[in-house]
Amino acid sequence: MIISASTDYRAAAKAKLPPFLFHYIDGGSYGEHTLRKNTEDLAEIALKQRVLKDMQDLSLETEIFGEKFAMPIALAPVGLTGMYARRGEVQAAKAAENKGIPFTMSTVSVCPIEEVAPVIERPMWFQLYVLKDRGFMKNVLERAKAAGVTTLVFTVDMPVPGARYRDMHSGMSGPNAAMRRVFQAIRHPRWAVDVGLLGKPHDLGNISTYRGEPTKLEDYIGWLGNNFDPSISWQDLEWIREFWDGPMVIKGILDEQDAKDAVTFGADGIVVSNHGGRQLDGVLSTAKALPNIADAVKGDLKIFVDSGIRTGLDVVRMLALGADCTLLGRSFIYALAAQGQAGVENLLDLYEKEMRVAMTLTGAKSIHDLNRQSLVNI
Repeated sequence: MIISASTDYRAAAKAKLPPFLFHYIDGGSYGEHTLRKNTEDLAEIALKQRVLKDMQDLSLETEIFGEKFAMPIALAPVGLTGMYARRGEVQAAKAAENKGIPFTMSTVSVCPIEEVAPVIERPMWFQLYVLKDRGFMKNVLERAKAAGVTTLVFTVDMPVPGARYRDMHSGMSGPNAAMRRVFQAIRHPRWAVDVGLLGKPHDLGNISTYRGEPTKLEDYIGWLGNNFDPSISWQDLEWIREFWDGPMVIKGILDEQDAKDAVTFGADGIVVSNHGGRQLDGVLSTAKALPNIADAVKGDLKIFVDSGIRTGLDVVRMLALGADCTLLGRSFIYALAAQGQAGVENLLDLYEKEMRVAMTLTGAKSIHDLNRQSLVNI
């Protein structure tokens, strides 16, 4: 086990959450091989220690798409964030703003765009899937524009949902799932009161706003399954590129040629991602995939990376491997579930401290000084 603040928050989240919610965020697809490799491969990358470099002016600041951020971290889009804490998307967005980093809202958030955007001053980012219901896609893009969203993160590695067997065992899906979830909630009273009772409504806010009626948790899996589009191609993104006049990031890249295609398409950024090990099991960890992708497209667009990042040291490793910025998913959800907004802010404080130690002892005064020379045998 990798010992970190994320590990502690994971244990606290497991104790507080009903099992169906804990295993939904904690699990991966099939045998969860890629889920494990994401953290294992990253933790094995050795940093090169350097000393006596006068590091008193060290800075973690970065600029992405013309916006300055306190450190090269963003909160990733995570579906159902509002089920992990009372109005969870609002709390996470406030935490990100207070720490000077971006918050990315998921298509399948509990809180709608119109609830989250007004409570923060920094423009948020928004994540979207290619769905069969193009009317929904157009509607939510128009609403995102109206709310001041600056950056669109387009997830392309989910034309079909991965087989997540933990969800069937835990009660997120499968026979008698709704009844099992009720019994689990009763046995976790802190969550039942804070989120179950006081955190309503528990529907998919962005979808409900479009449909004009609540889209409840029991509709979640079915609606997604019916709307994912296996026919997706680069041509399906062209109308969105024309419609969206802000930065557009393609999330779900693991291959150098796909990264080059994203450059040709005109994307402003990519996310090197295997969906946290939740889609195709057996693919490369992002730590293994990132170097070749960075070699192919570094400088042509912004390179983000997610999956397996559990510490500030991991952020430094990913930057040294070629990323411009990292995305946190599970890590911040564990903290949110355990302690709400305060937990996310504390987690980010710890990441910052860990990054400062790592950069001080690798001789990197800014994130731009991190490269393969900061690593051993890479």
